Amino acid sequence: MLYLAQVKKNLVSGKLELELLAYQESDHQIWQMIDPEYIPLDLKEFTVGVLVLLEYTDNGTIVNIENATNWVLNLMHKYLTNLSINPEFVLEEEAKIEKWRQEIAQESQDLTRRNLELETRREELQELEKSLKREQEKLEIKLKEL
Repeated sequence: MLYLAQVKKNLVSGKLELELLAYQESDHQIWQMIDPEYIPLDLKEFTVGVLVLLEYTDNGTIVNIENATNWVLNLMHKYLTNLSINPEFVLEEEAKIEKWRQEIAQESQDLTRRNLELETRREELQELEKSLKREQEKLEIKLKEL
């Protein structure tokens, strides 16, 4: 599994360790924050404070570890520049969502009104049917009298 971690120095032992911060869900680009978990780091090539990406197995083996600087810079470029997600973009999306919400609410009200109209017409037709049945019965009785 792919993790984002930060190199830390254990204050008790003085040795380097990795603080796991987040992991990438398998087969997705979605990252989940996690409660910090610490694993020992035997490599000396990373300094305290560096962010790293590591592939870490369930049995505790580090398969691959690399500096995350380029990855973080790529994320910033992709998501935090003027060409992507910014406050203006977020406001525009919120406005679209609010418009859709209002349209859906209006459609729901229209459907409710139509359902009430149909129910009223159904009841009227049932009453008319009963009335016609009574008239038919009256006519049949008069016909028998003749």
